[in-house]
Amino acid sequence: MHSPHDPYVRVRDAREHNLKGVDVDVPRDVVAVFTGVSGSGKSSLAFGTVYAEAQRRYFESVAPYARRLIHQVGAPKVGEITGLPPAVSLQQRRAAPTSRSSVGTVTNLSNSLRMLFSRAGDYPPGAERLDSDAFSPNTAAGACPECHGLGRVHRTTEELLVPDPALSIRDGAIAAWPGAWQGKNLRDVLDALGHDVDRPWRELPAAEREWILFTDEQPVVTVHPVRDAGRIQRPYQGTYTSARRYVMKTFSDSRSATLRAKAERFLTSAPCPVCGGGRLRPESLAVTVGGRTIAELAALPLTELAGLLPADGETAKVLTGDLVSRITPVVELGLGYLSLDRSTPTLSAGELQRLRLATQLRSGLFGVVYVLDEPSAGLHPADTEALLTVLARLKAAGNSVFVVEHHLEVMRGADWIVDVGPLAGEHGGRVLYSGPVAGLAEVAGSATARHLFDRSPAPARRVRTRRGRVTVGPVSRHNLRGVRAEFPLGVLTAVTGVSGSGKSTLVGEITGDLPGVGRLVSVDQRPIGRTPRSNLATYTGLFDVVRKVFAATDEARERGYGVGRFSFNVPGGRCETCQGEGFVSVELLFLPSTYAPCPDCGGARYNPGTLEVAYRGRNIAGVLDLTVEEAAEFFADTPAVARSLAALLDVGLGYLRLGQPATELSGGEAQRIKLASELQRGRRSHTLYLLDEPTTGLHPADVEVLMRQLHGLVDAGHTVVVVEHDMSVVAGADHVIDLGPGGGDAGGRIVAAGPPGEVARASGSATAPYLERALDGGTRR
Repeated sequence: MHSPHDPYVRVRDAREHNLKGVDVDVPRDVVAVFTGVSGSGKSSLAFGTVYAEAQRRYFESVAPYARRLIHQVGAPKVGEITGLPPAVSLQQRRAAPTSRSSVGTVTNLSNSLRMLFSRAGDYPPGAERLDSDAFSPNTAAGACPECHGLGRVHRTTEELLVPDPALSIRDGAIAAWPGAWQGKNLRDVLDALGHDVDRPWRELPAAEREWILFTDEQPVVTVHPVRDAGRIQRPYQGTYTSARRYVMKTFSDSRSATLRAKAERFLTSAPCPVCGGGRLRPESLAVTVGGRTIAELAALPLTELAGLLPADGETAKVLTGDLVSRITPVVELGLGYLSLDRSTPTLSAGELQRLRLATQLRSGLFGVVYVLDEPSAGLHPADTEALLTVLARLKAAGNSVFVVEHHLEVMRGADWIVDVGPLAGEHGGRVLYSGPVAGLAEVAGSATARHLFDRSPAPARRVRTRRGRVTVGPVSRHNLRGVRAEFPLGVLTAVTGVSGSGKSTLVGEITGDLPGVGRLVSVDQRPIGRTPRSNLATYTGLFDVVRKVFAATDEARERGYGVGRFSFNVPGGRCETCQGEGFVSVELLFLPSTYAPCPDCGGARYNPGTLEVAYRGRNIAGVLDLTVEEAAEFFADTPAVARSLAALLDVGLGYLRLGQPATELSGGEAQRIKLASELQRGRRSHTLYLLDEPTTGLHPADVEVLMRQLHGLVDAGHTVVVVEHDMSVVAGADHVIDLGPGGGDAGGRIVAAGPPGEVARASGSATAPYLERALDGGTRR
């Protein structure tokens, strides 16, 4: 038995995901980095095992009734963990927050500021004191009744809804209406209501045009569709929806970014005439602190806000002190350029995680394990230094800091390193080394050691010749003020700058409509699907070919099985007990719900009849269980499948299983799957590829693999633009556009542009010194 004062967290026989019975000891009260190539099992060890077990133990102490109300991750597959303190997890969350979520709500700063206005604000003579809820645009007590607390009103006009009045309704005069059957239905409903859908729009009476576009009525009428050749269409009850109503509903309710963007084209946005964009009721905006309304203070950068808060009176002093103490760690983490009203969806994943980290710094906890998921994600090298200071402060306060990380500077600044590998998936899941950082240099076969201790200069590469250019701007959006930028064609361009300097905003202005772009492909890190039904095989389209292969077997033909029989998403071939999911959820009330393999199909997803059909000795479930690497061998002589698999191998994803659910993939893996889907198409015409921080979540060894692909695209005649903080990537680019010099109001302009060697010598650039070191063989990342 270990003594209760054992200074180590000791993990024995960890088998979560691909971990192969791992035993490892990690000291407490240190900054320990868990690293290894993408998919090696480091997150399974840090989050899936250590954090999951700490959370499970904590929930054991919570009343069973309360446990039912909390989402629990379940018990990890591990023999034993000793010496484990309580844990706090800060993960990269990629779910899209709502537009009402803001910097103020994430950090709880808004609550403190609202309390300051409620208790210590200057009220108009005779006005009643307001509760703090009255200063929130997200509550009924505070929201402006005209714009519902959004600060802007969206309206539409006949000119926007009907851009070409010479067309008839049947020919598509109402451009805002949906396409396909839904649009045809609305036209048929209008026809059934007695409107002339074949007459040019401009010839219809004004009152009729007004009703068609703007009515709030929703009449229901029997529609008799015109018969198409060979198709019998029965009458049905159709409901009319005006163009304005359809656009407003799509814009406010649709979860599809594409549909919302389309609806936005038919709307004009203006500050709310009642609150002037302040989002609150008039009585709330009448209260001031230091002569400013809460809306005016919430719009200021945090660095400026901290200096304007009053200190008169006991109540104001206490509340101001609380606010300043909450603002300080946010500023320390390099986020002082943000304002409280900045909406969360406009922040990068790295900015969001640092805001949560700042909140934890303020909490003053000690004796806990902080488990962090790549806190350096989205950080410029200049900001990484501030992050290391913060991690050291958490440790100095008496905590253990376990960090899953790929950034070489964070590794160098750690006290302890746990290297997992040697490779990904089935070829990983072992601890290669656990000890002080310097000792890793002796470990043969460690991909981390190769990069961590390599000081050789970046390989000299001839800068490619541009073949034209795409001009963007002048752009005035967020912190960009009239910025004009040139992106050369036929080369690899890296866009750099500190967090909040305007990189993503600038690159977001590149659209397919600009002269010279040709085809535009944007590859982001959003998930490839939100449910376990979406997986690697379905997303890349290779599963369609696999199903055809099975449907073409003699056994399938004899039984009359078509392609649909081999889909786990539709009735027919799937197991109906689990509806093709392969598992069933078992509700355990106050214990975490657990997923058990389906009792009928045993996790295979299909019914017995479907599973009896084999191709080369494997049934369809067996094929979904293959890794990309194994499948490439299995389908070597099936060109359509082999092409998809080769593209996945080329971006370093050979370790993933074909049936791996989308929910188990990291953002970096999702981005590389999207890139592989593009690569397999083999486009001959010029394509401009846009990638926003493609190296996030990638080990330096994986970055090499990814960059080989991106350089291959440029060599094939395409253009690649990456927003990037990894200096090894920037050093290998042909052209660099550096924004800054700072973030927020201190940024938003182009500081330098040109080949990497030229930008590395630019004065006033935060990127230049780090780029110069990468080119000379110093720190790369």
